[in-house]
Amino acid sequence: QVQLVESGGGLVQAGGSLRPSCAASGRSFDNYIMGWFRQAPGKEREFVAAISRGGSRTIYADSVQGRFTISRDNAKNTVYLQMNSLKPEDTADYYCAASRNIVIRTTAPAYDYWGQGTQVTVSS
Repeated sequence: QVQLVESGGGLVQAGGSLRPSCAASGRSFDNYIMGWFRQAPGKEREFVAAISRGGSRTIYADSVQGRFTISRDNAKNTVYLQMNSLKPEDTADYYCAASRNIVIRTTAPAYDYWGQGTQVTVSS
């Protein structure tokens, strides 16, 4: 089992940057595919980005492609989401998640463990 704790959200103006991180505790962090999801008020949770266990492969939602970068440091049991050129529509609670699958998935049910979320607000 793995426990996930996000941090690094906040309030930023449009065009700015944030870098939330997600620290994992428990065993064998590098056995998990890691993902970021977000949920805006009144909307369903949506996929943002995911990274393979070794970090060599990444997948992004079309809405963040070219602006967000997911990375991981397995020595620190941490996954990051560098968010640049932020837009007001990026405002949401951001959640990291861990998957025991061997293939990267973009749907929430494919992920086994979730953090509590960190809030990101982008003002116009």
